[in-house]
Amino acid sequence: MLQESLEGGVNAVQLREKDLGGKDLLDLAEKIRRLCERYKAPLFINDRIDVALAVDAAGVQLGKTSLPIETARSLLGPEKLIGHSIHSLEEVAGAEKGGADFILFGPVYFTPSKARFGAPQGLAALRKIVEVSTLPVYAIGGMTAKNTIDVLEVGARGIALIAGVIAAENPKDAASAMARLLRS
Repeated sequence: MLQESLEGGVNAVQLREKDLGGKDLLDLAEKIRRLCERYKAPLFINDRIDVALAVDAAGVQLGKTSLPIETARSLLGPEKLIGHSIHSLEEVAGAEKGGADFILFGPVYFTPSKARFGAPQGLAALRKIVEVSTLPVYAIGGMTAKNTIDVLEVGARGIALIAGVIAAENPKDAASAMARLLRS
């Protein structure tokens, strides 16, 4: 399924497997990194700086319960990218001050994978984040072809999604459609 998604135009991948032990996660990350290299898509490892370094991933995606961004930067060095997931306007300054390279904000719309973070934030909240942030902001949570246009119109640099591709009958076609939409 990942290969089909990459063939369709997915241009970055985040490995987010919180239930895997270190060795299993490392083995999976190595396989995914090789696949991502074939499609020139950067690989980000969720939370695990050690695994990101071990497989020479493009960077990490951190959140509220992760190591501090400053610590991650000191371990990763200046070449690796650090994304930071935020869920409020107040968290923007911390991501910027800490040295993140980009922000994932959401959930903008309802999605089961983000339901634990509370109600969807909506376009108005996304617009405020984009207005105050000096970092590129990517929207996450319930992204579809229809609402992606709205997200881009309020200034988001792009989107991150799971279900829109993974749950599709044909992940390659779904990824291709989203990639075309984002390029237009």
